[in-house]
Amino acid sequence: MLAAAGITASCHAADIDEDAIRGALAAEDAAPRDIADTLAEYKARKISARMPGPRVIGCDQILRLGRAVLGKPDSPDGLRAQLARMRNREHELISAAVIYQDGSPQWRAVETARLTMRNLSDAWLDDYVARNWPAVAGSVGGYHIEAEGSRLMSRIEGSWHAILGLPLLPLVTYLEQSGVIAS
Repeated sequence: MLAAAGITASCHAADIDEDAIRGALAAEDAAPRDIADTLAEYKARKISARMPGPRVIGCDQILRLGRAVLGKPDSPDGLRAQLARMRNREHELISAAVIYQDGSPQWRAVETARLTMRNLSDAWLDDYVARNWPAVAGSVGGYHIEAEGSRLMSRIEGSWHAILGLPLLPLVTYLEQSGVIAS
């Protein structure tokens, strides 16, 4: 998304235990918004400590279905079960970004999009999983909305970029206002 917006960036993996952090926050009854924000912050802080100087963007996305926070499916069967649970229901994708520089937080944003999944048949879900696994394995919802995942939905409200996993417009505004990119 950053490259498509004309922003040069390099990617670095932050080696954090997302499951442990998510579990600890869930045990504290943290809001899904706070879970996404905290995971994004952990990632930005970890890379910033390793790379002093540049601004580091950490991001994360959480899926909220009712009171549950769902993770990335771990298998085709897990994907099938998750999609069956989501069918004919609304869910939220909550995307967070945090910028650190020299080990200090500089900026953060969280955006939410609401999506309603169609009431799809078991046979259609089985076929969808067969066609799309493992390509969607890294996606918290088990779909790529920019691809066949769009057929799963009957309604979408909110930021397209939040659905894709990054609150891009607030990020671009911050980068312009701070002089990192030209406006």
